[in-house]
Amino acid sequence: MKEITDIVKAYQRANRQQLQTVLATVVHVEGSAYRQPGARMLITERGELTGAISGGCLEGDALRKALLVIQQQRSQLLTYDTNDEEDNTLGIGLGCNGIIHILLEPVNAEDPFNPVMLLAQLLEQRQPGVVVTLFNLQNRRAVQPGTCLVQVAGKTIYNNSGDPAWLNNTAQAFFKKQSVIFSRDEITGLIAYYPPPIQLLVAGAGNDVLPLANIAAILGWSTHVADGRPGYATPERFPSADSAVTAKASDILNKWKPDAFTAVVLMTHNYRYDLVLLQHFIQTTVPYIGVLGPAKKLQRMITELEDSGTTLSFIQREKIYGPAGLDLGAETSEEIALSVISEVKAAIAATNAAPLRTKSTTIHARERQIIL
Repeated sequence: MKEITDIVKAYQRANRQQLQTVLATVVHVEGSAYRQPGARMLITERGELTGAISGGCLEGDALRKALLVIQQQRSQLLTYDTNDEEDNTLGIGLGCNGIIHILLEPVNAEDPFNPVMLLAQLLEQRQPGVVVTLFNLQNRRAVQPGTCLVQVAGKTIYNNSGDPAWLNNTAQAFFKKQSVIFSRDEITGLIAYYPPPIQLLVAGAGNDVLPLANIAAILGWSTHVADGRPGYATPERFPSADSAVTAKASDILNKWKPDAFTAVVLMTHNYRYDLVLLQHFIQTTVPYIGVLGPAKKLQRMITELEDSGTTLSFIQREKIYGPAGLDLGAETSEEIALSVISEVKAAIAATNAAPLRTKSTTIHARERQIIL
C-alpha cells in the first residue's frame, strides 16, 4: 500500500504544478517477473517516476511510451517478452523469463474518477480493497477500458465496468486475499487485492525503539509509540511515527485502535506496563503480539495471567511472539529492530520466513486466471 500512497502524493504534487501524468499498471504476467500484477507506477510529462513496474529494466521504455499516451490521451497496452536473455531490444538483457503486460492510462486531472483518484479511495479506510482494471490482450490496438471498479471491504466505491459480472468476481479476491484475473469474451480483468498498511503499536520509547520506528516508516507502516515515562515518547524523538504519546498503560487502551492488520510490540522494559497491555491485546483481533526479552519473562507473564483467571486459548497463545524477532543473530538495536520487523511482516503475511532457496514453488503467489 505504500506504493499507492506514494503515487497519490506524487500525483497531487504534479497536479499542483499542472503536469500531465500517466498511470502504468502491471496487469498480467506469464512466467516470471520482478513485479507482479497490481504493481503500479506514476509517470509525469517531465519523466519523474513514482513506484515501479520492474526492477528498473522496463521503466525507460515505459516512459517513452507514456509521453505518447499523454499526447494521444489514449490508453495503451505494452507487452514485454523477457524470455530471451540475448534480446537487447530494450537496451538491456532482462532475463526474467516471463511475458509482462503493462497498461498505460492517461490521468485526466479534471475527472474526479480518474485512475489515481480511484486508488486514493483505498487510503481513506483501514480495510482491504480491490481495484479492477480491464484490458484487451487479444487486440492491443483496441480500446483499453482501464481502471473501472473499486471496492473497499466489499462495498462498491465506484463501478464503470459496464458488466455486472466484474462486480460479482471481486468476492474471490477478497476471499483468497490475493489478486485474480478473469477473462470474459475479448476482455481480461485484473482484480488487484490490496490489504491496508500494517499498523505497528509499540509500547516503549527507549533508544532501542528508534530504529524500529524508522524501519516501519520506510515500509509505509502506520506507527504509534507510547511510554509512561515523561520525555521519552515525544514527536521530537520519533518524527517518523504517526503518533508518540506519554500515557499510563491503562490509558493507552483507549488511544490505540487495533485491527486484524495490527502488530503490537511490548518493549517498555517495565514488566507491569507490558503485562497490562498483553492482557488487553490478547483479547483483540491483532495477529501479532511481540514481547521483547527472555523467554522466562514471557512465561512469567502468561503464568500470572492464568493465575489471575485469564486462560489463554491455543489461538491466543499462537499470536504471542516471545522473545520477539527472527533468529538473525541480532546484537545491536538496529539489528534487533530488523529482526522484529521481519517477524511481524512474516506473521501478518502468514509465511514461515524461510530462505527463498528452500521454496519448491514460485517466489510470488500466482494470480488465479479464470476464463468465463
